[in-house]
Amino acid sequence: MSESRRQRTEWPVARVDEIAPGEMRLIEVRGHSIGLFNVEGEFIAVLNICPHELAPVCRGRLSGTTLPSMPGEYVWGRDGEIISCPWHGWEFDLRTGKALADPHARVRRYDVTVRDDIVAIVL
Repeated sequence: MSESRRQRTEWPVARVDEIAPGEMRLIEVRGHSIGLFNVEGEFIAVLNICPHELAPVCRGRLSGTTLPSMPGEYVWGRDGEIISCPWHGWEFDLRTGKALADPHARVRRYDVTVRDDIVAIVL
């Protein structure tokens, strides 16, 4: 069945105050291991599978990355927006799902809704 014809359901998984900015919670929804991240107040959900070698990507380090800068200058930014795979270090932008080194590789993201202080993942 096509994505547009399939019924999508909201699955309540947490209260807003249970996951502080900069934190992540691993949850299970319909057999899917999903990392739910609070990135500066925005809730982002990604499948806990790295597209490189199927590692549990959400078990990796949450950090930032170097930003475009002048030669010889290193500017750090985007703290809390980049997840690094614990097996091989592949880095993914949580806001887009894209790998930093290969924009064709990406982690699967899920839609997230927040209503009445309840965070829900849409599957």
